[in-house]
Amino acid sequence: MKNYKIMYHDLHAFLLLWSTQSLSQLGSSMTNFALVIWLYQKTGSAMSTALLTVCSYAPYVLCSIFAGALSDRWNKRVTMLISDSFAAVCTILIFILLKSGHLEIWHLYILNTCNGLMDTIQGPASDVAISILTPKAYYQKVSGMRSFSNSLITVLTPMLATALFTLLGMDAVIAFDLFTFLLAFLTLYYFIMIPDVSKDHQETAEGILQASKAGLQYLKKHRGILDLMLFLASINLIASIYDAVLPAMVLSKIHGNAAALGIINMCAGFAALIGSILISLLPSPKSRVRVICNALLVSMSTENFFLAFGKSVPIWCVGAVLGWLFVPIMNANMDVLFRTRIPITIQGRVYAIRNSLQFFTIPIGYLTGGFLVDHVVEPLMKSLPTDHFLHQLFGLGKGSGAAFLFFMIGIGGVCVCLLFRKDKYIWRLESNDEHIISSSNQ
Repeated sequence: MKNYKIMYHDLHAFLLLWSTQSLSQLGSSMTNFALVIWLYQKTGSAMSTALLTVCSYAPYVLCSIFAGALSDRWNKRVTMLISDSFAAVCTILIFILLKSGHLEIWHLYILNTCNGLMDTIQGPASDVAISILTPKAYYQKVSGMRSFSNSLITVLTPMLATALFTLLGMDAVIAFDLFTFLLAFLTLYYFIMIPDVSKDHQETAEGILQASKAGLQYLKKHRGILDLMLFLASINLIASIYDAVLPAMVLSKIHGNAAALGIINMCAGFAALIGSILISLLPSPKSRVRVICNALLVSMSTENFFLAFGKSVPIWCVGAVLGWLFVPIMNANMDVLFRTRIPITIQGRVYAIRNSLQFFTIPIGYLTGGFLVDHVVEPLMKSLPTDHFLHQLFGLGKGSGAAFLFFMIGIGGVCVCLLFRKDKYIWRLESNDEHIISSSNQ
């Protein structure tokens, strides 16, 4: 109990920020999910709903580098308050347009783009705020707690949003979203103080373009951090292909249907929850780089192959659990490496570049996965004789091509992990593990 009291004393500001912001994220996620349902009911088009996601990601890809420079200059607390308020205003506009009968598809695209733009500024500011509020000794626990809340949001959003939307309509979903925003806003405004990070005169005087270049120059000098980001970007490319292919395979297989797809996603979400709890309880590892490489290797070498060769929902669920159980452990250790090695004064700019790399590969992966399924692997499997060995491995009929593609991205994922595992710059991050916080982070 004494240890818990000490931890609460050290982390009380973070705990307030994390709990209320996570609740607000749940509200926003529920609204976005309900809007997808509303839009699909209105248009019946999968492309129209996919464009909502594209509009959200586009600002990250195009503007993150400059947004990071602004985030490092501005007060973190004020930045977060303004960003949260802007998101709430967008939600209120949607509500007004919906109630007046004037809500159109293009309204949602514009508002999603604006929200995505504000998120590019809020994201780095929030990451840096957590570094400021959290003592270094708790970085791993904090990363695990953030992974837990993100996984919980992923699990709860479809259930809660669907229930509220079906029983009480969009009004109830938006009301919950605004309530959670108000709670997070008032908590941040009245109860949480985020100290400013001191900046020297030269840093304050430099322009936005120069400030943005500073993040790139930092990564050029610190190849280990850059290569870790490239490692994650490569994994995200494969993971987004996976996300594009999974519905095509499960919904097409003989034993696959919408319920099966939901069960597989639920298993993945619960596995991520368990992984988040584990990393919050486990002690710091001797080698964070080894944990990152091994966790990603296990994920890449299990789930894709279970989905490729499996013929039933239970087998696919086992693959989903193995694929997602270690992802929070990887994320937490990578997060600790970034926080302990990147000075707080430049974290916003570096994190913004990381966001650009991370989100740039996701739409590419979605487009690549969809193209390969529709125009390459499914036509290929259809053209082969029924006694071909590929049909013996991956099945007959629609969905066999998607299963074959899972096999190929599994091979690709393993190769990516083995390639970056040999990266000497990444392994150099192991040296002086307790020493590399800059003087600005003391």
